[in-house]
Amino acid sequence: MDTFKQISAFVNVSTRGSLSAAARSENVTPAIIGRRLDALEARLGVKLLIRTTRKLTLTFEGQAFLEDCQKVLNDLANAEAAVSLGSLRASGQLRVSAPSGFGRRHVAPLVGEFMRANPEVRVNLNLSDRLVDLLNENIDCAIRIGELTDSSLVSVRLGEMRRMVVASPAYLVAHGVPRQPADLAQHNCLSLGQQRGWVFRDPQSGAVDTLKVSGTFECNDGAVLHEWALAGQGLAWRSLWEVGQDLQEGRLSSVLDPWQAPPMGIYAVFPQRRHLPLRVRLFIDLLKETYGRASYWELR
Repeated sequence: MDTFKQISAFVNVSTRGSLSAAARSENVTPAIIGRRLDALEARLGVKLLIRTTRKLTLTFEGQAFLEDCQKVLNDLANAEAAVSLGSLRASGQLRVSAPSGFGRRHVAPLVGEFMRANPEVRVNLNLSDRLVDLLNENIDCAIRIGELTDSSLVSVRLGEMRRMVVASPAYLVAHGVPRQPADLAQHNCLSLGQQRGWVFRDPQSGAVDTLKVSGTFECNDGAVLHEWALAGQGLAWRSLWEVGQDLQEGRLSSVLDPWQAPPMGIYAVFPQRRHLPLRVRLFIDLLKETYGRASYWELR
């Protein structure tokens, strides 16, 4: 029991940023949290946290240990939830955050499905392209696409997403089909604002490179670029979640397929908790089951 309390204190302090915040979450005093950290470091024989009056900083060993501890605590919470699935019903409020465009098309419909299966759950869906602070904004679960940078959060990989260069058939008839990324210099490329460029992987060497593109149209809204591509205004680099149905129904065609960038992960992220609420666990399971099916993306 002492070992578990020490590990919980370490994870709480690391993710919440202070002894006082961790103490509030465990309903104890900061002094107790401090003693648990001291005991843990003494038992392990390594320094996990550098503590000053102004801030807490994880050591190299502390960062590695945090990742392992988060996994252990999450696995334990999931095991407990699995045992009780037969006797409990999900209830309460579920607060979910997702990117705006992806959320409208691929999260909101699943929220409806989830609520029909779990009528005692109330859902607050926050669609925003900014990086929300899960702890301070009281978010249970956020959907994120691409590289994860916040190591204080627990992540579950839900699936993967490909990006591709697309254009309308009319544009390709009028301007030709690019055969390699260098050909894009001769085309009108629809650029996403300050985007660094389009990413390609060489089919021979496997090397990944970012190519700066240019054109007469630029916008910071991906949905507008999608509409411009459909209207034959140029080539766009879009995600399969956005253009899959257009590809299937012939409104758009993909080009440079052998050069497609490596797929990006789709993740559910959530704060480390001693007990993951059943409503959060069931919602993540629904997302993982849905996004893990290749056929789901092909039809959308």
